[in-house]
Amino acid sequence: MLEVLAFATPNSVKVPIALEEMGLDYRLTPVNLRQGEQKTDAFRAMNPNGKVPVLIDRSSKPEEGGVILSESAAILVYLAEKTGQLLPQEGAHRGKVFEQLFFHASGLSPAFLQAFLVAMQSSPQSEAQARALAEVDRVLDVLNDGLERHPYVAGDTYSIADIAHFG
Repeated sequence: MLEVLAFATPNSVKVPIALEEMGLDYRLTPVNLRQGEQKTDAFRAMNPNGKVPVLIDRSSKPEEGGVILSESAAILVYLAEKTGQLLPQEGAHRGKVFEQLFFHASGLSPAFLQAFLVAMQSSPQSEAQARALAEVDRVLDVLNDGLERHPYVAGDTYSIADIAHFG
């Protein structure tokens, strides 16, 4: 059985979405970030970065206690490769899926985080706010341009890249 340690965060929700799409059985174990459960020694033994989600697959490498993964994109790739679903085996389309996963991790997600952090400041500077919002607009334009040409973010087929962007 697969176990997902998660909290109600955008990255955590992607894993159960993928598991449901792939038809896999799993157990969801809540990690209360508000109470600091992600900072405990037990949790950090699974993910030294102290963040959710974490996937535990005890069916793989049982002699080592199973496979333990963190980072939502890495988990999505692992699940896709394990099941043979939502990730092409080879070729250009596979490359496009990875391109979108990396774009999400390096462009889209950081842009939204920066805009959120600037907005949360007690007195945000208008120049910083304008730059952060301009970056959000830019990365959304990149995403929208692709979606104007194809029904899914990595082309013509639904993939883990769609779950990463919209999960």
